Amino acid sequence: MQDTDFHPQAAAADTPAAAAFLSDARLAARLRLERAGGIGPRTVRKLLDAFGSIDAILAAGRDELGAHIHAAQVRALCAPASAETERILEATLRWREQPGHHVLALGESGYPELLANIPDPPLLLYIKGRVELLASPMLAMVGSRNASVQGKANAMGFAEALSGAGLCIVSGLALGIDAAAHEGALKAQGSTVAVIGTGPDLIYPARNRMLSERIALDGCIVSEYPVGTPPLSGNFPKRNRIISGLAAGVLVVEAAAQSGSLITARQAAEQGREVFAIPGSIHASLAKGCHILIREGAKLVDTAADVLEAMAWSPLVRGASTAAPAPRLDNAVPAGAEGLLAALGHDPVEPDILLASLAMSPALLSSQLLALELAGLLERRPGGRVQRVVKRVEK
Repeated sequence: MQDTDFHPQAAAADTPAAAAFLSDARLAARLRLERAGGIGPRTVRKLLDAFGSIDAILAAGRDELGAHIHAAQVRALCAPASAETERILEATLRWREQPGHHVLALGESGYPELLANIPDPPLLLYIKGRVELLASPMLAMVGSRNASVQGKANAMGFAEALSGAGLCIVSGLALGIDAAAHEGALKAQGSTVAVIGTGPDLIYPARNRMLSERIALDGCIVSEYPVGTPPLSGNFPKRNRIISGLAAGVLVVEAAAQSGSLITARQAAEQGREVFAIPGSIHASLAKGCHILIREGAKLVDTAADVLEAMAWSPLVRGASTAAPAPRLDNAVPAGAEGLLAALGHDPVEPDILLASLAMSPALLSSQLLALELAGLLERRPGGRVQRVVKRVEK
């Protein structure tokens, strides 16, 4: 994995938080460029490298453009704005009038510097919430949507510690690890950024609506998609480059071997970001992806302090812990279930194996498993297996 030359602590002190206000005309021109047929983020980057600015691209003639892009792209770029583009512009202008709503353009003040330097940065960013957070040093946290109880606890604990140390936590507002990471950051009274795959006026999944409202108030919601864009399946993988592009590093908490989180991690490595992964049981399917990344060069971490050390980051909050809360059992173990809890270990296990090793009746095993589950010390896993959950004690 590649190292990054980015020093987040220096950026926190030097990066301006103010964002330039785009006039209606400038926003209209950039929206027309963004929606021109065949003109995607990589083509915009190519044109920027050639012309130096968005305004210079828009002012260029057909022959000048034709030296860098195909004829069909030139025709699309020089054509008048479509009726659909005009409709989106009007909707965007109305949306932007609301408090806390912003539109940032590539090349303008306030656009995140790290994101601007990836190969395919969005031309426009639609922001809801504290836009100044985009100048903060960030760490991305990603993982499985179908996360285990333990994985979500780990995500929340790491996010709480890292946010408390002064890092802004960026994730994708998905169920599972993403939501737990946002929750942990908010719990620490720190900051968090959610990058979504819909327009800024829509929330997906609906189950995270209340969380999104809290993020919009105390954090920031970011989208590259215009107002009214529905949750199209192809948009979510595309937005992952923004999650990694905003951050100095990416922490993968829990992921299966085919998880989309691995794509985000690999994009991060290609962008020159640091990649971290939390290991898990060799028997846990949701640990396989993290193990793959570690073999590919990701840094193995088991405390938040490991992440902070690798990023050469010192806590900004006086007295802030530099480690996720230490795992230890609380005092709520149901009476009589201590032996079963010890036998569970930390790997998923089939009840039949427990029956054979503990020599107890199926009825007693079933009742004790239920008692541990109700106490939050056990979770059911696919295939009928059960797994112990390490509860975390607040510090």
